[in-house]
Amino acid sequence: MTAAALAVRAGLSVAVLERTALIGGTSAYSGGACWLPGSEVQQRAGLPDSTEGARSYLGAVLEDPDTAKVEAFLTHAPELVTALEADELMDFEWIPFSEYYDAPGRVPMGRSIQPASIKRDQLDPAVMALLRPPVERDRVGAAGRSTLSGGQALIARLAAMVVRDGGTIATEHHVVDVRRDDAGRVTGVVVDTPAGPAEITATRGVLVAAGGYEGSPELRALHGTPGDAAWTMAPKGTNTGDIVAACEKAGALTDYSGEGWFCPGLAHPDGSGTFTLGFRSGVMVDQTGKRYGNECLPYDRFGRIMAEAPERIPSWFVFDSREGGRLPAIAMPEGDPADHLAAGTWVQADTIADLAAAIDVDPAVLSATVERFNGFAAAGVDEDFGRGEDEYDTFFAGGTGPNKALTPVDQGPFFAARFVLSDLGTKGGLVTDAAGRVLDAGTREPIPGLYASSNSVASVFGSKYPGPGAPLGAAMAFASLAVRDLLG
Repeated sequence: MTAAALAVRAGLSVAVLERTALIGGTSAYSGGACWLPGSEVQQRAGLPDSTEGARSYLGAVLEDPDTAKVEAFLTHAPELVTALEADELMDFEWIPFSEYYDAPGRVPMGRSIQPASIKRDQLDPAVMALLRPPVERDRVGAAGRSTLSGGQALIARLAAMVVRDGGTIATEHHVVDVRRDDAGRVTGVVVDTPAGPAEITATRGVLVAAGGYEGSPELRALHGTPGDAAWTMAPKGTNTGDIVAACEKAGALTDYSGEGWFCPGLAHPDGSGTFTLGFRSGVMVDQTGKRYGNECLPYDRFGRIMAEAPERIPSWFVFDSREGGRLPAIAMPEGDPADHLAAGTWVQADTIADLAAAIDVDPAVLSATVERFNGFAAAGVDEDFGRGEDEYDTFFAGGTGPNKALTPVDQGPFFAARFVLSDLGTKGGLVTDAAGRVLDAGTREPIPGLYASSNSVASVFGSKYPGPGAPLGAAMAFASLAVRDLLG
């Protein structure tokens, strides 16, 4: 949508092809945070943010990065924000949300920005009819809200810009093949539509920004990606890697080493998992009843720890009644505790020992785990995993003890919620250069007319997740760079 909005503003004929009946995908489910450092938005908020600070931060966090791509991202991020805010339909604001690593260049309380909320009736109703609802509503077939915020506001604003300026958004257009002529240039795509197969030509270029392969059990297995298609946050029936496979068949280079953007996922009665963050109390234990990490870590970092050992999937999150039997965390969606208890995705007991028996864990081990953690809470120091030592650990916490990230598990009855390894999408796919051009597998040179961004590409951040909005920020920046290149 970013690429389309910028391209149509530049006078190009633009068509956005969406596989499903609704636009926005996982981006519409998201909080809408955009990690785009050094922009006027951060300056307006008085933040100690800068391109140089972000350069230092990424330099400390990333492992063996493509420096040309990192530099292209950092240089273009503020330019992109300025270009988007020049449109009356786009307005960004800073949101406090801690970054994910304690490293040089980190901005206290974060540097992420997001579009300001907007009323649905302020935008084109035809566009609004296409907008995918928030995840907790979409999964039960409910309509969206009247006030659009986060990812809803991001997709709605961009899509409204596209249509207002003459672009086309075609839903239920599933791209199944990429056309490349004898000279090697990509000239269009083949799509399945409700009216049958069709071919759409592209004079300037094709930009692939279609998500990853998280919805494909076969591709996850092929590439060794942890987790399960049933547990991903992608809308059901989407993001199965078809367009990346089509580009691969046309000769594109791929890299799947980044794996995914992971998170602990609250297991639901229907077998799905949901993005969970911001644990306020409780402990996560493996199938032996032992803790294995700092539960307050940023979600991708904790998810990767989950993936390190088979006994951690599934895990059990043990918590008490201090929040009235609700999960002391943010789960999107959480579901009804009564439904969870009836299905066995949650269990309840009067004692920790009885809870252990209900989840088939040694009562002595789980009791010792909780007792040890409660001792840490009383002392204010997590001697095992350092919970509460970092800014992010305490961002969501509200405990009243010496360490507000350490709240004892001591108020019965007690609960255990089943957790799996979820993801916000995969991050492997097409290999691109600093201009967003897809590289040829044979020559390692750009394929004329083929560009890519989003989770359809091997991430500029590799296996790391630097901060809130890194997936969206990188996707938008390289989409914009692709438009700049195809404009010549």
